[in-house]
Amino acid sequence: MMQHLIILPVLLPLLTGVALLIHRGGALTLRRTANVLSTLALVVVGVLLVAESTDDTIRYYAVGDWQPPFGIILVLDRLSALMVMLTSLLALGSLLYACAGDDEQGSNFHGLFQLQLMGINGAFLTGDLFNLFVFFEVLLIASYALLMHGGGKARTHAGFHYVALNLLGSMLFLIALGVLYGTMGTLNMADMSAVVTTLDTADLGLVKAGALLLLIVFGLKAAMLPLYFWLPRAYAAAPAPIAALFAIMTKVGIYSIIRVYTLIFGEQAGPLANLAQPWIWWLGLATLALGAVGVLSAREMRTQVAYLILVSVGTLLAGIGMHSEAALGALLYYLIHTTLVSGGLFLLVDAIAQQRGKAGARIVQSRTLTQPATLGLLFFAGAIAMAGLPPLSGAFGKALLLQAATTAQQYWLWPILLGSGLASLIALSRTGSTIFWRASGEKTGITLGKLRGAGVLILIGCAPLMVAFAGPITAFTQATAAQLLDRDAYVESIIARGDTGGDA
Repeated sequence: MMQHLIILPVLLPLLTGVALLIHRGGALTLRRTANVLSTLALVVVGVLLVAESTDDTIRYYAVGDWQPPFGIILVLDRLSALMVMLTSLLALGSLLYACAGDDEQGSNFHGLFQLQLMGINGAFLTGDLFNLFVFFEVLLIASYALLMHGGGKARTHAGFHYVALNLLGSMLFLIALGVLYGTMGTLNMADMSAVVTTLDTADLGLVKAGALLLLIVFGLKAAMLPLYFWLPRAYAAAPAPIAALFAIMTKVGIYSIIRVYTLIFGEQAGPLANLAQPWIWWLGLATLALGAVGVLSAREMRTQVAYLILVSVGTLLAGIGMHSEAALGALLYYLIHTTLVSGGLFLLVDAIAQQRGKAGARIVQSRTLTQPATLGLLFFAGAIAMAGLPPLSGAFGKALLLQAATTAQQYWLWPILLGSGLASLIALSRTGSTIFWRASGEKTGITLGKLRGAGVLILIGCAPLMVAFAGPITAFTQATAAQLLDRDAYVESIIARGDTGGDA
């Protein structure tokens, strides 16, 4: 059974999603139960995969026993295991919140939710670029429908822009794959890492063009400047559980950048070594700075949280651009923190909006909340964590990144990262004071409830837990960074073992 564990994060949501779509007219309670049980199983699988990856052995699953570099493979290392577990935990919190009533707005919600998880997990596990494209399309098709779940003019408008831009990204992705396959003869990432060192001089220009096209595609997925303008409107318009799940979507782009530009175009890529690092560093800093401006200028809570995600994207990209093992380990810790807490904030903002009457999520004075103490405490914890103030995980992650910077990098990273934290603190303080201190009038609205409360608490509650368990978490992320930079070990694990057969 254990040899098939690697494929379960793809197979389980695929089977569950198809079954739920076929029986979309069935009892809502049964659909909810099936979805929750499948997601809980994914959390367990994610934990098992992380545990299995800690021996630093890189494993792969060859679908149909077609060995690399020719067959479809799913690869398990520390990074892919971490991302699968993170996705499952985020999905569980989002789903519990949705099961309190948001899922009633469409009969296909639960099936599409599982197919979304299938696409995301597949993107994290795949070992070749073509199947990365395939899984991108699976998760994007599901996200198109989920974004417009419940309908409405704002969601349709935002969905149109989201679809148009991602179709353009898919087209560029295919062009890049065609260029790279035509020059390198393979799309298996381990094989490409070996082939890139032996390229003819005449092919270098085409491979460089293909690699930079991939950076544009991944930058669009990650919401990197100047390709981020779609994100605030789309995330603010999406239903709260979907916006929370979408917190992992930008991390698919971040993951792809890390994987491709450390494994294929990293230190040992000859003339193409570290091809994207300068671009990623400067564009990451610019994304971080402009994201902070967006947080300050937001007049609606959902939009503000969306811009907080852009701040985190800029921080992660800057960490990649720093190009060191310490920076990689630090950004992975920060990635876990920002994914879970920003997802929790999307859920919390929706719960607050439902208790504010016509004011909704707008940052204006309104009626008193039904549960001011509970929601206020959760908002305070989420705001402190996202702004990067101690004693929660945001401060710890930022401290690790600042510590990892070289002297030359400190001149840029320290003022921009700390300045964005100050901007976030000011903006979130204004939001909190407006909502909780300036409220007046009769208390009305929907209470948080057990399911919604559990969803929010699972995600925002990770902020103090990540500090309490900072030792083992940072040990894992630093070991993950070291494994990522060991290109030879990855190539030998896939290509050399492919000659003798892998798991099938």
